[in-house]
Amino acid sequence: MARGDSYMLMREETNPDVFVVQSKQARAPIASMERTRKLLIAFVIFMGILIIFLVVVLEHIIKSSNAETEQTTEPFSSNCTITLVESIPENVTFSAGSVQNPSIYDGWMNLLDIAEERIDIASFYWTLQGSDTKTKDYSTEEGETVFKKLQDVAKAGVKIRIVQTPPTDAFPQIDTNILSKEGLADVRSLNITRLVGSGILHTKMWLVDGKHFYVGSANQDWRALTQVQELGLITYNCSLMANDMSKIFDVYWDLAQDTKIPNPWPKKYQTTINADSPAQIKFNGSNAASVYLSSSPPKFCPPDRTDDLSAIIRVIDSATKFVFVSVMDYFPTTLYTRQRTYWPVIDDALRRAAFDRKVHVRLMASLWNHTRSDMKNYLRSLAALNYANDAYVQVRLYSVPPYTKEIPFTRVNHNKYMVTESVAYIGTSNWSADYFLYTGGIGYVINETENSSNVRAQLQAVFERNWYSNFTTPIYDKD
Repeated sequence: MARGDSYMLMREETNPDVFVVQSKQARAPIASMERTRKLLIAFVIFMGILIIFLVVVLEHIIKSSNAETEQTTEPFSSNCTITLVESIPENVTFSAGSVQNPSIYDGWMNLLDIAEERIDIASFYWTLQGSDTKTKDYSTEEGETVFKKLQDVAKAGVKIRIVQTPPTDAFPQIDTNILSKEGLADVRSLNITRLVGSGILHTKMWLVDGKHFYVGSANQDWRALTQVQELGLITYNCSLMANDMSKIFDVYWDLAQDTKIPNPWPKKYQTTINADSPAQIKFNGSNAASVYLSSSPPKFCPPDRTDDLSAIIRVIDSATKFVFVSVMDYFPTTLYTRQRTYWPVIDDALRRAAFDRKVHVRLMASLWNHTRSDMKNYLRSLAALNYANDAYVQVRLYSVPPYTKEIPFTRVNHNKYMVTESVAYIGTSNWSADYFLYTGGIGYVINETENSSNVRAQLQAVFERNWYSNFTTPIYDKD
């Protein structure tokens, strides 16, 4: 051992700090283990956070993928039933062998009979009782029966919600006031003018138990059952489309209390069923049809809801053989704005179909004691296209014959529908600008595929029955 080494050893042995040094050296492995443990805990925590983060990201990706799939995959429903229903006014008869359909009265009563839990009704006004119009006539009975049945099913425990246009002097909404006061229905009034600057709720829709629904031209009015010609569709056992209809009703119901239209629209109002992604419905045992609901005004349409005007234009533009239209009013203008403006959107679509594609266009408007005189001018203008560039356009006026007594606002063809070689469209709106820009309404579009011709063929038969009846006259002497 070198001297220096011996000296260092002696110092270490005699140095009292040797015990301190030895103690620290003894604890060094323990400190190292503590640091390792802390690092391990930190690593575990980090990995846990990372795993949670990855799970959240993965879940988001899956949801996004599902949402994208929903947008690109057409929903399907089978075993639905669709029934075309009509109101034919008293004393109106067609020739022997003419098509006959179930009545709207029978359809409404059937919906009331099968209701188990809830009924939602979106409506313009209520005058189901003869007393509402100060009328004493046997033809009020069907409306009064419907009103009493509504009361009865409510008393039996069926929940009824009604959204309507606010009461006015012209439409005091006596019936719904009775239902509300008796605790038989929750009633809300939707002031569309407050929300979009103009317009009313013109919708006529029933929704029952989230499975069945009616949409058509008939108001909640006894006259709509016996004194006015009406047409609609009742869809049974079709939860897919009923759920989509409920989204439209929810818009009305919630906006009746809200001060403004939501932006953005909450998801509960949004749909994946529209003109670009229709539902595939197999109904009445036939082949599948492409089906969707449209709505107006556009400001009431959440993302992906097709607005009613776009639906109509799309149907016209898709026609290759014919377009047959039956509406009460036809105006390529506004009607109820302070200053009327020209609005040829639908008119242009019909002219394009006839002139450019040689599609046979027939339009049947209503003539009654409330028809505006200038409507004939617009109809004549459309009919003047007949034979121009081989276009084929025919226009007629439909008049319901008078009844045995004078009853206000009756004896009119109130239908609002269109049929082509492949599509049936049933709406709730008259054809003028106001109804599509500012007024609440619904359209029901059924595009029958695979050479099926169920509802579409029935609707065409109704149109042709009316067109060739004794109740129509050409807008010109000859057409």
